[in-house]
This record gives sequence, C-alpha cells and structure tokens, in this order.
Amino acid sequence: MKKKFYEELTLFASVVKWTVYAAIVGVLVGCGTAFFLRSLAWTSGQYNSYPGYYYFLPLSLLASSFLVNWLAPDAEGHGTEKVIEAVHKRMGKIALKVVPVKLVATVITLASGGSAGKEGPCAQIGAGLASGVADLLRVEDVDRRKLVICGISAGFATVFGTPIAGALFGIEVLVLGQMLYEVLFPSFVAGIIGYHVATSLGVQYSRQAAPLIPQLSGGSFLEMLLLGMWCGLIALFLIEVMKFSHRAFKRLPGHYALKALLGGVLLVAIGALLSTRYLGLGLDSIDAGLRGEALPAGSFFWKSIATSITLGCGGSGGVVTPIFFIGTAAGNLFARLFHEPYLATFSAVGMVALLAGAANTPVAASVMAIELFGPAIAPHAAVACMVSFLIVGYRSIYPSQVLGIQKSASHEVATGMPVGEIGQVELHPRNKSILGVVMKARGHLRKQNGLRS
Repeated sequence: MKKKFYEELTLFASVVKWTVYAAIVGVLVGCGTAFFLRSLAWTSGQYNSYPGYYYFLPLSLLASSFLVNWLAPDAEGHGTEKVIEAVHKRMGKIALKVVPVKLVATVITLASGGSAGKEGPCAQIGAGLASGVADLLRVEDVDRRKLVICGISAGFATVFGTPIAGALFGIEVLVLGQMLYEVLFPSFVAGIIGYHVATSLGVQYSRQAAPLIPQLSGGSFLEMLLLGMWCGLIALFLIEVMKFSHRAFKRLPGHYALKALLGGVLLVAIGALLSTRYLGLGLDSIDAGLRGEALPAGSFFWKSIATSITLGCGGSGGVVTPIFFIGTAAGNLFARLFHEPYLATFSAVGMVALLAGAANTPVAASVMAIELFGPAIAPHAAVACMVSFLIVGYRSIYPSQVLGIQKSASHEVATGMPVGEIGQVELHPRNKSILGVVMKARGHLRKQNGLRS
C-alpha cells in the first residue's frame, strides 16, 4: 500500500512539475511567435508596397547571410534542422543569441521575397527560449532536452494555429518512425498555452471553409493511395533538389557574400520571367488551391527550385510553408490530371501528404488535416499521408532526423543514425538470394542466346 501511494505521489509531482515548466515555455514561445509574426507582417507590408520589391533580393539575402555568419552560424538555413541537431548532439543546448539573429534574418529574407517558411524560425526561437529557461532553472541535461522539445512543439503550434498537430510534430520529427511519449504531455501543454497566448496577443490564423469531401468508397480509397504515391515522389524530388542546392552553393568558390548575391539574382529571374507567386511565403496560392481554383501545372516544380535556392545560398527561414505550397499544387495538379471535381479536397490532402513524406511525420500531418479542414477529411488524409511517408523511404528534408525504424522488412538499414548519413540501402538477405537466382538465370539465358546466334 505504501509503495503504491509513493508511486502515485511521484507521478502527481511529475505532472505538476512539467505542467509548470511547459507552461513557462508556452508563454514565452507564444510571446516570441506573436512578435515575430507581427514584425514579418509589418515588414512585408512595407516591401510589398513597391511593384518590384523582389529586386531587393540580392541585397536582402546578402544582409541575412552576413548576420547569420557574423553573429550566429547556428541560425543558418531552415531552423528546424539545427534544432533537431541540437537535441540529438548537444542535449538541446542552444545559444540564446540564435533567437534574435534568426528572427531578424528571417524577416529580411521573407519580406523581400525569399522563398522560405515561417515555422523554422518559430521552432528555433521556441527551442532557444526553452534552452534559456533550462539555464535559469539549472536543470539536468535530460530535462533540458525535454524543455527544448516543448519549445519546438510550441513553436509549430503557435505559427500554424494547430496546437495538437504542432505538439505532435515536435515529438514525431526528431526520430523517424518513433514518437517520444515521455515528452508528449509537456509538449501538449506548451503547444496549447503557446497557441492561446499568441491568439490573445492578436495573432490571427487564416481558416478555409472545409472543402466538400467525397464519400469514402473503393474508388476514392484507390485515388488517395495514388495521391499518396504522387506526393511521396514529389517530396522525394524536393528533398533531392534541396540537397543538390546546398552542395552546389557550398562547392562554389568565393566568399559567402557572392553566393548570396548569386542566389538573389536567380530568384529575381524567377520572379521577373515566371511569376512572383513562387517567391515569399506563397500564402495566396495556397489559399487559392484550397478554394478549388486551378494552379499552374509547374507550380510545385518552380516553388521547389525557388526554395532550394533561397535556403542554399544563405537565406534564412523554414521549409514547411513551402512544403504546404508544393503539396497544395501537387494535389491540385493530380485532381486535374484525373478530371476530379473535388479540386479543393485533393489540394488539401496533397498539402498534408507532402508534409508527411518530406518530414516523415504522418501522424502529425493527419491530425493537422483534421484541425484545419474538419474530421470528415480524416480517412482520406490518413491514407495519403501514410503512403507518402512510405514512398519517400529513408530520406528527409531534415538530415539530422534519426532513423528509428525500418520502413520495409526487405531493406536493411542501420537504425539509430541520422538519415543524412545513411548510405546505400542494403537488400534483405532473403531478397539478395532471390536476386542472385534471377541474375544467374538471366546470365544463363544470355549465354544460350549467344550460342544460338
């Protein structure tokens, strides 16, 4: 009896402790996100009042790159990747100076038309503030890591207005195929409180009317399977383009300032020769697709290119908002190719399915679909998200994401290592033997054909 009482008392104390810790993180992240989003809205309004605002991109990317390289190199690129790396390699230790540098660099990049997202900075701001709280409280490394994960979750929850999906994303994105249940409760607390703090400070989230959802049937189920495959392949394309862009800019000789200027010139060319819809956050195009309007067929391709250039040359920002754009465009194009009348539904499912594949977060993406578009979309989104997640394989938009499972028993890969370090995927021994038999048979047939000729 005494043992049970002690157990319950310990669990009660743990709940109280993490409610308080997570609430502190949630309040700080809610305030930080509100300040960031207001700054971004004001600065974008100033820039966008000029017809050729994107011509400032070379100078803006130069300024952003200079700030990051001079003051806080950890603020480089899309912030979520750096936070994942800090969680796995440094137990969540993040320098507090990353927060203001990331905020300013991202505002400069996005306001002038850089193609990036706003969630990466919020995740990095949240994680940096949580790391600062850990320093003040002088907690152990294990608790610091938990606090930083709470900061990631709160950052995603507050920037998109999806407290449950944001909290799930924060604990699902760290390890491919595994969710950190020990941080689930504090992540929910931080995400929900952060969301309410942000809304109370005037942050408003755009909400689309729930699209007309088709009746779930054998035909619609098959279509969602195909849509999931389609989004998985496009997610794979985005991941490879991002990797290529980072490698290409890194290998270019010369100072980082020249690379930033080159990237800015390339983005100006995209805006002037193609369309400005591929620059900036691209929220107008996302909203149009979710309303059921047709988007240009090459939208997913050019947005992928613009985003990879922006983040590869030294721009600062996130990658999830571009993923939403690319996924919406992918679902939109898929529906038109198959002459589907439910254009808005396929755009909405494509948006979350591409996130599930690119970030390896099928659960968070499925829940996000429900929070954004209502429960009726759940079975369609869940199928597409899971298929997209499987099709991408052992790749991720976040190379520091640790592999926790094997997606297929036919492929053996070493779990417990970062996805970006995984080399050639090895075949399962059973399939190796089958492949050997096939190759021997093919060689025998070739030999026979050679003798006959």
